[in-house]
Amino acid sequence: MTNLTAPHFTDADKAREHLEALRWPNGAVCPHCQSVNAQRLPAQRGRPTKAHPEGAVRDGVYQCRDCRKQFSVTVGTVFESSKVPLNKWLMATHLLCASKKGMSAHQLHRMLGITYKTAWFMFHRIRESMREGELAVPFGSGGGGVEVDETYIGRLKGQPVRQSGGHKMKVISLVDRDTGRIRSYAFDQMISTYVEPIVKANIAKEARLITDQARLYKPLGKEFASHETVNHSVNEYVRGDVFTNTVEGSFSIFKRGMKGIYQHCGEQHLHRYLAEFDFRYSNRAKLGISDDVRAERALKGIGGKRLTYRRSDEQYA
Repeated sequence: MTNLTAPHFTDADKAREHLEALRWPNGAVCPHCQSVNAQRLPAQRGRPTKAHPEGAVRDGVYQCRDCRKQFSVTVGTVFESSKVPLNKWLMATHLLCASKKGMSAHQLHRMLGITYKTAWFMFHRIRESMREGELAVPFGSGGGGVEVDETYIGRLKGQPVRQSGGHKMKVISLVDRDTGRIRSYAFDQMISTYVEPIVKANIAKEARLITDQARLYKPLGKEFASHETVNHSVNEYVRGDVFTNTVEGSFSIFKRGMKGIYQHCGEQHLHRYLAEFDFRYSNRAKLGISDDVRAERALKGIGGKRLTYRRSDEQYA
């Protein structure tokens, strides 16, 4: 079990040292020019403030010998320019990574003694760090099975309720059976124009595509080594190793978290919540990944990403 009284959760300087060790295991790297030729500057005392009458000590600042610019471990990350102490950022990251169905901003606001607005924004920055770029190795490489399915959640703004579910937000997920990893995408319409490029970009040609019998997937099946389906309309859910139970299980975790913890999600934020649940599912305990390792992986993903108040929108959820 994680010790939540560990030094990097209670002391800002220890938190900075912990983050530096994670991000720079071989020494500081300049975020401006990527040079490793940097020197650490001596600690400097800043201007006096109400919180620090004698002036806060500015430590952990480096200067690049090549481009001559100064930086710290948070420059060029989702933590940059934040007034929240770094140890609280690390605590928030750990709590979000360790909670299977997520954690509400209200709970974080109570635990860390920060405002709800700050807690909400912190969690969205952390979700941004969990978002992954392009896959280095496509799902199903080597002929493995990839389950693909869609689900519907919430309600699109301004849309009347429809029996077909057209008023809901649409999500499609891909699960690689061999690696246990998942990728999810949100759409305003579940049509082949949107779905086809996503499936082709993330799944290897030699993969086994496994879906239900939705018409959406029929043209896609020709792009892969094989396309196997189960017919839910006649209560067929398993036929040998052909099933979509894995991806449907991930949907149940996602929906329990969205309905039970977050309760409401704006359409403009759905992709970040999906990134959060995808990250935890792809780094779950069943794959041998502990809470501490999961949090460290999230912290390693903070670089090269920024999220401002304007970009995150004024609609809290």
